[in-house]
Amino acid sequence: MSKLKPKILAFFPAYNEQGKIGNAVSRVPRDIVSQILVFNDGSTDQTKYEAEQQGAVVISNSTPQGVGNAIRMGINYATEHNFDIMVILAGNNKDDPTEIPRLVEPIINEGFDFVQGSRYLKGGLYGGDMPRYRLLATSIIHPKLLSLITNTKITDSTNGFRAFKLSILNDKRMDIYQPWLDKYELEVYLFYKVIDLGYKFKEVPVSKIYPPKALGYTKMKPVTGWWSILRPLFFLGLGIKK
Repeated sequence: MSKLKPKILAFFPAYNEQGKIGNAVSRVPRDIVSQILVFNDGSTDQTKYEAEQQGAVVISNSTPQGVGNAIRMGINYATEHNFDIMVILAGNNKDDPTEIPRLVEPIINEGFDFVQGSRYLKGGLYGGDMPRYRLLATSIIHPKLLSLITNTKITDSTNGFRAFKLSILNDKRMDIYQPWLDKYELEVYLFYKVIDLGYKFKEVPVSKIYPPKALGYTKMKPVTGWWSILRPLFFLGLGIKK
């Protein structure tokens, strides 16, 4: 990482987030973040226009390819443009961009490689139209499984609000380009590998407020979506995938 002020990219994967992406981008602290990138994953609404109006660089897919693919494209962009740190936030405005300093400070000043946002740590916050089944899954089922498999206490393993040094992706033991990681799998895969490979990481408290259901609080489907974030734990824990 640069000895001077690090180059920080705030990255939003977004699919049909009109009415939300503009608000999210507008709240990014420009004194901390060097650039904002929105990956428009085949949206059919005004997502691209809203993001650009708020000063974001926008890259678009013609058709939706999945959040894992979007994050890979963001990582490619960050690497090609020599960023040091990448912060990932939800495109539907569930995260609070003003909390970005909480995630990057441990990387810049304390030597951490990866910082995971946790709504369930003391000082964190969650609410809005969050379905009860998602509360159960995100606060108990998934983090307990990851904690068991890695022998490491984790409180919030499915929260996509996180920051990391891009240099960790130079590790050949980490392969984010596997085809099975195109959807939600990549987010879990990345966190698992950081823990498993011994990188220095920590969780910090953040907010996660779900928008009203009428505005579309999630794109995740109850069955296939949850299998998508659960299967990396089984595949990696059992050695089926690397």
